[in-house]
Amino acid sequence: MNAKVPRVALFVTCLVDLHRPSIGFAAISLLEAAGCLVEVPRAQTCCGQPAYNAGDSTSARALGRAILTAFSAYDYVVIPSGSCAGMISKHLPSLFADDPNLRAKADSLAAKTYELTAFLNDIMHFTPVPPPLNSTATYHDSCAGLRELGVKTQPRQLLGTVPGLKLNEMTDPEICCGFGGTFCVKYPDISTRMASDKCADIEGTNAELLLAGDLGCLLNLAGRLSRLGSHVAVRHVAEVLAGVAAPPIGRPADQGS
Repeated sequence: MNAKVPRVALFVTCLVDLHRPSIGFAAISLLEAAGCLVEVPRAQTCCGQPAYNAGDSTSARALGRAILTAFSAYDYVVIPSGSCAGMISKHLPSLFADDPNLRAKADSLAAKTYELTAFLNDIMHFTPVPPPLNSTATYHDSCAGLRELGVKTQPRQLLGTVPGLKLNEMTDPEICCGFGGTFCVKYPDISTRMASDKCADIEGTNAELLLAGDLGCLLNLAGRLSRLGSHVAVRHVAEVLAGVAAPPIGRPADQGS
């Protein structure tokens, strides 16, 4: 008897939708290669994290209800971002603590929501067959993915399947990049110093490529690396695993890679 094909909803994320759609297409390619039936619910919007972190529980709850409506019917919800995955899997249920019905639905959704590399590695036990990439990379662990979801070894194991790719670890790969959503807006001087320190660590690896699983971190670091005159290229881990041809994050297409 054939095993059931998991029906997976891809939560695209706002940043991917607006700034880097290639990450979403890479995620779909990887999930389909892993044997999933992938759908992208058209009704999805924001995960609610900005409102939640700002203390706007009314807006966060409204977004949460929309998420429950759009995603509850699927076997899994997969997100190419530890930050958004952490919001849905760890914080969404608390928004409905006063409503037993919605809380039960939120708990159910949270239990089947995963960050992309964790889902591919831990749930699907997927071994990708990525194209060769003769380069040296370093990997940044995003705060939410690492600390809320335990995403650490999974992306590195998947990247180990890329022919020709060498991974040079930073001295402190787990240190925050300084983005932190609204943190970089509220505390720009501290954020800039954190990003500069992170960029120095990246440069110290002599890597040609910076990889991570959260576009917020990657956009922040790509901008800071550019301002510091660095030539390190920045990509999302899914793009490398899927062999997506796109210019590095933060560079226009006419600048090449």
